[in-house]
This record gives sequence, C-alpha cells and structure tokens, in this order.
Amino acid sequence: MPTRRTALALLLCAGSPVLAQQPRPQRPPQGPSLSGPRTLMAGAMATAFVSRAPANARLAISRPTDPPEAAIVASPLGQATVLSLPAPGEVGTYEWRLLGEVDGKPVILLRQPLATTAPAATLAAPARVARGNPLPVRGIGPNGDRDRVVLVKPDAPPEAQGPNFFPAENVESTLEAPAEPGTYELRYVMDAPLTGPRVLARREVVVE
Repeated sequence: MPTRRTALALLLCAGSPVLAQQPRPQRPPQGPSLSGPRTLMAGAMATAFVSRAPANARLAISRPTDPPEAAIVASPLGQATVLSLPAPGEVGTYEWRLLGEVDGKPVILLRQPLATTAPAATLAAPARVARGNPLPVRGIGPNGDRDRVVLVKPDAPPEAQGPNFFPAENVESTLEAPAEPGTYELRYVMDAPLTGPRVLARREVVVE
C-alpha cells in the first residue's frame, strides 16, 4: 500500500494542476514614443528622439491649434530615430508632433509642448582692420542651420550678402576684410521659420 509520501510523488509526476506553471501574460505591443526639449531659444536647432515610428512618419513643429496638415516646419523620419528641426524664430507656445497617415491624410500620433524664449546673440571681433586683411570673428546665438555672421555696410538690409560664416558649423572663423575702406557692421543674422532674416547683434568694424 503506497505511503502518503509516495502518493505525493506520484501526483507531482502526473503534473498536478495546482503546481503546474502558469503561462505568462503577453505584453501588448508598444506604440511610438517622442521626446524633445520643452523649452529652448527661438531659432535654435531642436533635437527630438523618436522610437517605433510607423512608415512614412514625419516629425513636425506646429502651433497647438494647427490642424494635422499644417506645420511650421516638418521633416520625414525615414529610418532615423534622432532628428533636428529649426525652432520658430518668434517667441511663443508650440508643440512637437509625430505625424502618421490614415487613408492618405495626416494624423497626429503624439504631441509634446514646446515653448521658445527670446533669441539673443553676441559678437567678438577687432574694432579696426586693414583692407584685405584677415578679421578673426566669433559669433554665438541660436546657431540655427541658416544663421550667418556677416560683414556688411551699416545701412544694408538684413538679407544683405558679404564676407560671412555659419555659426552652426563653427562659432569662430576668419573673414577677409573688404578692399574698400570705411565703416562696416558685423552682424549676427538669425534666419529662422516665421521670421526669416533678423539681425540679433551688431558690432562696428572700421576698415582702414
């Protein structure tokens, strides 16, 4: 006659439903995610991180009241998980948007608040330079991808061309002084969405 211990062993070998391993519940598939700065200087480059985005997704910066098809700036994601967009040049309240498509129409998949603060810039350069000589310059500002530090006549419009460099690539550079002597103006020109070219800082330079 089997003992109680033997009966228990037989029960375990038979796969007791009480002790059988329960299947783990499956986690539901995760959707896309979006993470970017919530505050930054107007006109600066804003970088967002996106994961598990669907095909044909776009990253955009829009006003909170804009419909899905309206964006101040937008770019396709492709296979990228990190993307930079130029922030609007105007101070205000905006939002990041991850956009997808349903029946060929854009839809907002995710959104995150974004606020811009007043843009500012600084310039450093010698006050005087000889004609045609190198002029060492430093310009720091929003450093948007289209911002320029440029040497022009004081009465020139914001979009005027002259010896220049792009601070987004390097905040320091050497410009060639004009061959014509006179008083010039070194400028930091922000060129951002909503504003276009706008002079943020000026410095007088005399070419002798």
